[in-house]
Amino acid sequence: MPDAPRPPTVPSSIDRASVDRILARALELQSSSSVDPDGRLTEAQLEALAREVGLDPINLRQALAEERTRIEAPAFERGVLASLYGSSGASAQRTVCGTPAQVLKALDDWMQRQESLMPQRYFSDRVVWEARNDFVGHMRRAVSGRGHALVRATNVGATAIALDESRVLVRLDAHLGGYRALMAKQNVVVTGAGVVAGSVLVTLSFSVLVALAPVAVVAPIAFAMARASHNQSVARTQLALEQVLDRLERGEAGRPPSLLSMLAAAVGGRPR
Repeated sequence: MPDAPRPPTVPSSIDRASVDRILARALELQSSSSVDPDGRLTEAQLEALAREVGLDPINLRQALAEERTRIEAPAFERGVLASLYGSSGASAQRTVCGTPAQVLKALDDWMQRQESLMPQRYFSDRVVWEARNDFVGHMRRAVSGRGHALVRATNVGATAIALDESRVLVRLDAHLGGYRALMAKQNVVVTGAGVVAGSVLVTLSFSVLVALAPVAVVAPIAFAMARASHNQSVARTQLALEQVLDRLERGEAGRPPSLLSMLAAAVGGRPR
């Protein structure tokens, strides 16, 4: 009789897809009375499971912090405006030294003093700001001579999660949905002006091709300019968020400006 087929030999190394399936199956088998019917785990249970599979606790805390600061894309990011003009969001994250309270305090000081923003909401691990559009805000922006890229954002948020006693994962996110909607409205107005101009040409007995020329020329140009303006604003906002994290990492975000730097900003120059 022929020999019975032998089970496949387990390879000496396992690819990433197989690792994910194995861990998922192990988690499924682990899900018993200690886990609720929905498969939810407490952080303590997750840490215990991580120890069983040999994960470094530091890496687990990092992954947990990143999951807490992760922000789902809103529904409007998948709508018509998103497809026509692009995303309205920008975000950046970094691991810095300090505690969540210290990091959020330094960011709050910086956003109000240097970015001309004002607090909108305070949470235990998150602060949300919006543009300061009163007289003082406008004067600060006019005198500083800076670009203030974050002012165009509908809101700017910061989330800080402790990784250990001395390190914090901080995430900054900005939403420019208001500016994107403004660009879309301006695009509609310009296109409408082209339609009106074409109608006027028709009433003046110009041919249909001549009457359609304003719309055919103006509409694509207006759309291209509006889209480019929005995407440039998103890029500038992204850079501004990274620069804030750079200063936070160097310990400069909570530091008050020197007299020399304020004078240099007032005259549009730079301190030497």
